Amino acid sequence: MIKTVVFDIDNTLYSFDRAHSAALEALISYAGQKLGMDRETFMSALKETQQRLEEYIGDKAAVHNRTIRFQNLLESRGLSLYPHVLEMDSVYWDTLIVSSVPSPGALETIKELKERGIRIGIGTDMTARVQFRKLEFLGLLPYVDFFVSSEEAGAEKPDPALFARCVEKAGCAAQECLFVGDNRKKDILGAREAGLRAVWYCPQGCPEEADTPVISDLRQLLRMPDIKFI
Repeated sequence: MIKTVVFDIDNTLYSFDRAHSAALEALISYAGQKLGMDRETFMSALKETQQRLEEYIGDKAAVHNRTIRFQNLLESRGLSLYPHVLEMDSVYWDTLIVSSVPSPGALETIKELKERGIRIGIGTDMTARVQFRKLEFLGLLPYVDFFVSSEEAGAEKPDPALFARCVEKAGCAAQECLFVGDNRKKDILGAREAGLRAVWYCPQGCPEEADTPVISDLRQLLRMPDIKFI
């Protein structure tokens, strides 16, 4: 019996890809107006900066920190940190958040699970503060019982440390926890290897390699015959 459902956030509870595209366009506009960098130059600099940071930071939550990313981009180009580093951070995240739309059925599903007595958790990569901002904007934060970020766990999914922290906070056995996410390696295989059950959220339809329960709409979670909730 499932007592706790833990959700990934990005591309599960909302489309990160669509919101990120809008935020990136806002950044490109900022770079053109304030930094004198055209689209191609800025995108190349951003890609190079991200690659260098991934090599330097490794598999840690800080690699997602846009403040660090923009800081290093400006430094590498000999541009002033003031006022651009904070302005770029605000442009990116403010645009991304207001461009975020809940996945179909996200709020309805979480509310019904809560009404059934199921605890709701979040298990997410990324730094905590911005993830809380997303949940608040999406209207989901009031229903969340506990939250685990890779920043807190000290490891990114699929590292078992993040899933172990989720189980610890859930207060039940791992097999009584269900993890819902969009990434097969990070969310599904990671959760299963840590002893949790898992459901793969694939809004574009079931992939051929599916070896675990798959849903294309979060509301389907409530009607899965092989998932029994308390």
